[in-house]
Amino acid sequence: MATTANSSLPPAALQASRAALSAALADQESSAASNVADQSQEDGEIQEVDMQAQAENIRTVFSDPANFNVKHPLFSAWTLWFDSPSTKGRNLPQTPISAFPQTPVLQTPGAQAAQGWMEDIKRVINFDSVEEFWGLYNNIIPPSQLPQKANYYLFKEGIIPAWEDEANKYGGKWSIQLPKDKNRPHVDRMWLFTMLAAIGETFDPSPTNNPNNSLITGVIVSTRPQFYRLSIWTRLAPGPAEEDPKLRERIESVGRHFKVQVLGYQETQKLGGPLATEVEFQSHKDSEKKGKSVRKIVV
Repeated sequence: MATTANSSLPPAALQASRAALSAALADQESSAASNVADQSQEDGEIQEVDMQAQAENIRTVFSDPANFNVKHPLFSAWTLWFDSPSTKGRNLPQTPISAFPQTPVLQTPGAQAAQGWMEDIKRVINFDSVEEFWGLYNNIIPPSQLPQKANYYLFKEGIIPAWEDEANKYGGKWSIQLPKDKNRPHVDRMWLFTMLAAIGETFDPSPTNNPNNSLITGVIVSTRPQFYRLSIWTRLAPGPAEEDPKLRERIESVGRHFKVQVLGYQETQKLGGPLATEVEFQSHKDSEKKGKSVRKIVV
C-alpha cells in the first residue's frame, strides 16, 4: 500500500501525527541547543547551528517506512495475526504459542484448548509504537484486496484471538456486517480507523494505569464472499441490564463510539438490510447458542 498521507487521516490521528513530529523536532532542537552550549563552554564562543539541517535528519515512518528513527510508545503492545484459506493446512513457518513466555495468559487451559484452531493462524508481527504501527500498515495488503474468508486480528500482546483465552472467555464482541459490493471503497478506511481507535485506547479510555482495566482485547476484520465484518472484542460482557448497569453503560459507550466516531454513521441511523446488520453486541457465550434465542445490544 502506498504511504498514507496526513490528509487522509481522521482529525484525531492527524493531530497525533503532527504532535509526534513536533515532539521529534523539539527533541532535535533541545539536543542541538545542548551541543551549542557545550561548544560555547569549550571554545569560548557560540557556533551557529543549522536547525533545518537538524530537522532533515529526522526520519518518521511517513518519510521512510523502513528506516524511521523516531518512536513514540503506545499505551499497550499489540500483535497482528492473519489467516486465510491459503494458509490453512500448509506447512508454513509460524510462531508457536510457547514462544511467548512473558505472557502467562497463553499457558492457561483455555489457550491450550484453542491450540488446534491456532495451528492455522499466523502471527505477523508485534509492535508497541506509533511509528511501528504505520510501518506495518504501510506494508500489508488492505482488507479490500484480501482473498475470500481471510481475517486480520489485531490483539493486545499476550492475548490470542480465540474465545478460550482467559482475557476473552467472559467477554463478547461488537460487530457490523457490511455488503461487499457497496463497501469495497470504504472498508480499508473503516479498518484503519478501527485499529487507530484500538491502539489509541479511545474505545474505552479507562486504562489510565493498568492495561488490564481496558475492556478492549482486540479488533478483527473478516472478508467473506458477499460481505465484510468488523468486530471489537471486549474483556467482559454485561448480563441483564439490572445486574450491572455500569458495565452495560461502558459496553454501550464502546458501541456508540464505534458506530459514530469510527465508522462515521449517525447515532440514530439504521444500517440493517440485505447482508447488512446494525452495530450489535453479543457475549461469546451467547454467540455459541446457534439457532437459539440470544440477547443482543444494538446501537
